[in-house]
Amino acid sequence: MGCWGDEEEDFLKQLMPNLSENLTLGSISQASTSGESGAVISPMNSHFSALACQDVLRNIFERLPVPDLARASCVCRAWNLVASDREIHVRAFKAPWRLKDVVGIPSSGSFWRDTSLGKFAISHRLVRGDSFASLAVKYNVQVMDIKRLNNMMSDHGIYSRERLLIPISKPDMLINAICYIELDPCAKREVAVLYLEGEPDKKFNSLLNKVTSEQGRRRLVDSLKRSMQVDDGTAQYYLSITNGDPRAAISEFSEDLRWERHAGLS
Repeated sequence: MGCWGDEEEDFLKQLMPNLSENLTLGSISQASTSGESGAVISPMNSHFSALACQDVLRNIFERLPVPDLARASCVCRAWNLVASDREIHVRAFKAPWRLKDVVGIPSSGSFWRDTSLGKFAISHRLVRGDSFASLAVKYNVQVMDIKRLNNMMSDHGIYSRERLLIPISKPDMLINAICYIELDPCAKREVAVLYLEGEPDKKFNSLLNKVTSEQGRRRLVDSLKRSMQVDDGTAQYYLSITNGDPRAAISEFSEDLRWERHAGLS
């Protein structure tokens, strides 16, 4: 007992030819499928249908962190279609900090790729007596970090702002919190803003949106001026008659130029 006998040896000899034959057939099958002997078959090149099933991919991608999700979106079109879903991006964005919800749509899809703590900020409405030093003490952060986040250099700039973005020093503040994606026109950055008092002020948000829209229109007018090589008034005129459509504005301007050349007015 416990030692190999003649019966066991005979039994193994009977199995070995079958085992060798199976291995040989398997190798030939793999070689014929891959086109060359000894090649490693990738699941993406096989008939592994699960990798193309959107439900299966979605179930997998919902568990991936943001860096792995970005890599998965580069594999193929089928994976990119599933990995680009906003719900999956939001879930991956919330997971590291255990956020309750993220409200708003970022201006760029690359917003979701950065899940560092620097992507978040506290909204502080400025009141009389506030200073960089007092805010730094209140929120336990550095004065330079506040200035850097708000794109400010001088201490006097605080009096021209309605609010300041404050860096988050304690990640626990984000647990079960609701953040609002906002593009701050003064700080010139897009961040997930946390309101400690609850929800954002609708009046203040409308002011932010107004400032942002005015800045966007100004950039659009400047772009039209460069493209059409005209003055500010002309660019605004063509933008107004086309309901803010820059392509239609350029098209209308080109039509007028052709008419002037044909009429011999230019």
